[in-house]
Amino acid sequence: MNLYFAPLEGITTYTYRNTHAAMFGCCDAYFSPFISPGCDEKVSLKMLRDILPENNTAIPLKVQVLCNHPEAFRRFALKITELGYDEVNINLGCPSGTVVGKGRGAGFLREPGSLEEFLDEVFSHNDIKISIKTRAGFYSGDEMPGLMRIYNKYPMTQLIIHPRVREDYYKSFPRFDVFTEAYQASKNPVCYNGNVFDTDDYNRITCDYPQLEGVMLGRGAVANPALFREIKGGPRLTTAELLEFTQKLKDNYYELLRSDTYTLHKLKEIWLYMMWNYPEEKKILKAIKKSDKCSELMNAINKLPEI
Repeated sequence: MNLYFAPLEGITTYTYRNTHAAMFGCCDAYFSPFISPGCDEKVSLKMLRDILPENNTAIPLKVQVLCNHPEAFRRFALKITELGYDEVNINLGCPSGTVVGKGRGAGFLREPGSLEEFLDEVFSHNDIKISIKTRAGFYSGDEMPGLMRIYNKYPMTQLIIHPRVREDYYKSFPRFDVFTEAYQASKNPVCYNGNVFDTDDYNRITCDYPQLEGVMLGRGAVANPALFREIKGGPRLTTAELLEFTQKLKDNYYELLRSDTYTLHKLKEIWLYMMWNYPEEKKILKAIKKSDKCSELMNAINKLPEI
């Protein structure tokens, strides 16, 4: 069963992915945060910087696109094929208001007729392999059977299902009743995504759904960058590793951004997740949030106890 690192916008960029792969690895592929080409927009190298092969030399990468127009998809698919990619993942799950307002991501699920027309076009007129990442519906899990009838029409490499509806965002509990029906109905390989925060979560999912093609980890893997290793039977994460990982991230971000402030913003965002490992350390969390320099953040986390 494959293990995937989910795309988290603003976090799992190539700098983070490369640093994670060098120190922890153990996942079978990383998914890039979505790229969103417009209908009349040229697919530029600037738009593609995060997925350029020279920026992703040591990791297996799957490219994700966010669009709702066949021509935008076609141009994007041609461009990434030139870069050496033979597969693209279509994002039908992003719940962001700005994305949904444009009828993209989870917003596309409100219009199943238009979604089907789009998929007819992209599967019929493109040679690239295609996978889909979807939510369980927009308003209700009752929408999922209709979506599955659409998805089952197309030969995709995998269907990644996040069993929440758009209005759940990332709150509440995954809708396993909806996922079970989709898993049983799917004619395509299914990958599970959602609330896998430790090995117990992973073991429970894979026990309940033994025919999964894969499991995708997102927030849980940012909080615990050794989670893939732990799932594969390796040693548990240590505080020393988190400190070393942070130092490497700091160095790599600074080399790219040439700004202590921008580097600090990146590290703060990541540490809001990694502090899940230290639920009692409220003072250190507060110190991280109040840090004005990278050195202040590093001083704060150096006071952390062993996990």
